[in-house]
Amino acid sequence: MEHIFIDWLKEYGYIVLFVWSMFEGEMGLIMAGILSHTGDMSIAISIIVAALGGFIGDQIYFYIGRYNKNYIYTKLHSQRRKFAIAHLLLKKYGWPIVFIQRYMYGMRTVIPMAIGLTKYSAREFAFINFISALFWASMTIIPAYYFGEELLKVLAWIKLHWYLAIPLVLTIFGSIAFIFNRIEKKLLEKRRDRQTC
Repeated sequence: MEHIFIDWLKEYGYIVLFVWSMFEGEMGLIMAGILSHTGDMSIAISIIVAALGGFIGDQIYFYIGRYNKNYIYTKLHSQRRKFAIAHLLLKKYGWPIVFIQRYMYGMRTVIPMAIGLTKYSAREFAFINFISALFWASMTIIPAYYFGEELLKVLAWIKLHWYLAIPLVLTIFGSIAFIFNRIEKKLLEKRRDRQTC
């Protein structure tokens, strides 16, 4: 799978990076940074392409929320808890949530849709979203570019010692999920306390 992904990036690099950035992105951006380090891609073009992909992806989610409210309420009913948390975060922190939402595990697609459901300015969202996407692309690709040799060594070690890498990765992601779950519960508890007052 890894070889296929790397071959795709080398052959169709910027197209794959653009599409990948629309949906998730971090792994694709790191690979773009490494390939820029090896000379297979350009770091400047990679940053621009990744930023545009991330920006357009979040704009699509925002407009799904703005113009497809019935779809969200019926089809995404199981995500209502995350939508409630997204609304609480937006109400409490305002525009910084638009800026940092792409770093929030499990909330990246929900927050733009939740913001779209509100009367939040589409122009302001687009502006902050673009700056955020550019920052996100730069802060992910540039370190991968500069530490490309070290990352290649880490990837080689993981390939040799995958039996150690898998539990480590699962522990890290499990811990992140646990922390965000605790934060979600606290936010929902605060909301319930306000409603009962």
